[in-house]
Amino acid sequence: MSNWKTLLLRIGEKGPEYGTSSDFKDHIETCFGVIRREIERSGDQVSPYLLQCAEQLPHKIPLYGTLIGLLNLENEDFVRKIVESVQANFQVALDSGNCNSIRILLRFLTSLLCSKVIQPASLIVVFETLLSSAATTVDEEKGNPSWQSQADFYVICILSSLPWGGAELAEQVPDEIERVLVGIQAYLSIRKHSSSSGLNFFLKGESENSPSEKDFVEDLWDRTQSLASNGWKLDSVPRPHLSFEAQLVAGKFHELRPIKCMEPPSPPSDLSRENIGKQKHDALMRYPQRIRRLNIFPATKTEDVQPIDRFVVEEYLLDVLLYLNGCRKECASYMANLPVPFRYEYLMAETLFSQILLLPQPPFKTLYYTLVIMDLCKALPGAFPAVVAGAVRALFEKISDLDMESRTRLILWFSHHLSNFQFIWPWEEWAYVLDLPKWAPKRVFVQEVLQREVRLSYWDKIKQSIENASALEELLPAKAAAAYKYSLEEGKEKTEEHQLSAELNRKVKEKQSARDMMLWIEETIYPVHGFEVTLTVVAQTLLEIGSKSFTHMVTVLERYGQVFGKLCPDNDKQVMLLSQVSTYWKNNVQMTAVAIDRMMGYRLVSNQAIVRWVFSPENVDQFHVSDQPWEILGNALNKTYNRISDLRKEISNITKNVLVAEKAAANARVELEAAESKLSLVEGEPVLGENPGKMKRLKSTVEKTAEAEVSLRESLEAKEALLNRALSETEALLLLLFQSFSAVLKERLPEPTKARSLEDLKSEDENSSAMEVDTENGNPKKRSEIGEREQWCLSTLGYLTAFTRQYANEIWPHMEKLKSEVFSGEDVHPLFLQAIFSALQIPLQ
Repeated sequence: MSNWKTLLLRIGEKGPEYGTSSDFKDHIETCFGVIRREIERSGDQVSPYLLQCAEQLPHKIPLYGTLIGLLNLENEDFVRKIVESVQANFQVALDSGNCNSIRILLRFLTSLLCSKVIQPASLIVVFETLLSSAATTVDEEKGNPSWQSQADFYVICILSSLPWGGAELAEQVPDEIERVLVGIQAYLSIRKHSSSSGLNFFLKGESENSPSEKDFVEDLWDRTQSLASNGWKLDSVPRPHLSFEAQLVAGKFHELRPIKCMEPPSPPSDLSRENIGKQKHDALMRYPQRIRRLNIFPATKTEDVQPIDRFVVEEYLLDVLLYLNGCRKECASYMANLPVPFRYEYLMAETLFSQILLLPQPPFKTLYYTLVIMDLCKALPGAFPAVVAGAVRALFEKISDLDMESRTRLILWFSHHLSNFQFIWPWEEWAYVLDLPKWAPKRVFVQEVLQREVRLSYWDKIKQSIENASALEELLPAKAAAAYKYSLEEGKEKTEEHQLSAELNRKVKEKQSARDMMLWIEETIYPVHGFEVTLTVVAQTLLEIGSKSFTHMVTVLERYGQVFGKLCPDNDKQVMLLSQVSTYWKNNVQMTAVAIDRMMGYRLVSNQAIVRWVFSPENVDQFHVSDQPWEILGNALNKTYNRISDLRKEISNITKNVLVAEKAAANARVELEAAESKLSLVEGEPVLGENPGKMKRLKSTVEKTAEAEVSLRESLEAKEALLNRALSETEALLLLLFQSFSAVLKERLPEPTKARSLEDLKSEDENSSAMEVDTENGNPKKRSEIGEREQWCLSTLGYLTAFTRQYANEIWPHMEKLKSEVFSGEDVHPLFLQAIFSALQIPLQ
């Protein structure tokens, strides 16, 4: 990397590039001296790289803004081009709805204001344009209130840029910035309080669920008002431009052109709650809320930090996570060394966990956050590991109220995290969960974490890791041994089924084909013993042969999958096959899930068969004590929608290729026609002017391009037919899924008059049972706060919400069908509808 690039990239950091100095003023002066000379040699390279640094390292924006201010003193033309590039990028971001670019570029423009590069009045115009668009959007007559997420986002962008330039605006254009703030207050008075109950971490709605609780925009407005009343003074934003103020005032101001905001879609003609919910969901997907605060630590841990400083540090952390997601070690290094003068480990942990648990989905996979937390623990060994442990303990105490999807992510993260630190954890602190009923959320959490750990290591290692709480061995899964029905143990009677299994085993070892094996089964086993025995023998034997490893299992399914396919052609028989797989691998949850997933991949079982099996009585009773049924159901839904996504991508690519082929064929025809039109006289007779060889080539090209176009169109038609079939199957799958949820919930939920909310469901059990008392010392025993039936209902409703929220984009196209066949009727329980509607952002009233 060039020296000037390194200086730009590493400005403000401790490192060899700037010697021993860590002073921002020295860094800016050093970088300015080099960049000033470099512009004369390669100015076209400096400008885009400087902008890239500012956009992708936004916590250094004040430094880059000051540097550009100094460059403005000597090279106004260079800085004018930078300002034009920033504004052009800002307009493109507005047109495309690129939330991150809009937010960062507005912050950058505010920083350029501080460096006397742009006119304060120009920035005020930008603020007022955004604010006017927001106010129009939420106006019921002129706009579309369902798209309030877009309006809120524009206001958040204005408020979030003020920590970087509020002081300068208040000093230079006090009346104008006051007008903007009054406009924001007026906007807050006409917008609706945002209550995204289906996206909260906790069922009790510890954030933004109650009208008395402030939503994100209202909270940020309070923080901004507090900042303004404090003279716009804060600790988290460096102000290096003040060191150069005497020089910067001599710079020339550059004007910003007017901007144009993207208009939201028109409101639906039919203002049904489903149509409103669809638009609200689309708006939330386009303009998602960046963070939902967990607040898992006591206020005393961050009491010395101003509310606005907390917001700025959250912005820094989220920006670093976003722009450095491909370099985990660099990401952790920047997160550990933010330009703030106070400690922020607790705030960093809360921000990271808020991203891991973010609903409907985090920006990145859980694995990324796992690696960043691991690197932070290594970078800050004296502080961060204890903070992370404290966060886990705090979340564990609230686990019964945690959203089911967030809880699953927490289990996956925690087990993976421990695997990176020798599985060390003070399990004795949680040994008391053994005194709780098997359905208690805390007990289930510990059980699931230990099961996941076994997957990542081996049984004996995990047993050793809990030796300080050896009683927890009860929650470990059974040692991973297959339950082979036809094993030849001593003293076990050998039946005819044993002999058939042995014969089948021999045929596999002789590498007989699937066709020959099927003939033998149809002639020897099926006529004599019937379907159930045949399926048991075949499934048990083939699963046993493939039990040594994942590779063995895949090989068996590839070679003899046709046998299962021929034996179980319909959903009823496939459900029985799945039961056999579950029985064989009853001691190994992971192998059960992998085997079923592979079977679906080879189309040996359908997604509808998996749904029916998950909701069979043997699994329904496990809904609240094990994640296994939900994991298998989730895998089946994922695979279904991945297929649809792949088909859509293929259709998109083929469509582009068809357009290219059309153009090539048209060009070839034009060339041929042009050649044919050239006539000349030979011996008095008109003949083609082009030579015969060229004509032959042109005709061949026309034929080939036409064939290529036809071939691509046929391929496109085939893919579209596959997609239509997949979408039709998806509709049937969704109907079955929601009907199955409705049926099992209807059997166990209390009467609607007794439970119309989750709080009613909890209080019903609390009222019916008193706390048990330990007769030896008079203390209350540690026991679950809720009964088994109520916990089953809460868990099942929680997973219903999770699946609905996760696949909302695929559910909406089939909403009319679902509404008419599943969601309407007098016998539909209100809690069933509440779980679905909250996930889809449909108003309950």
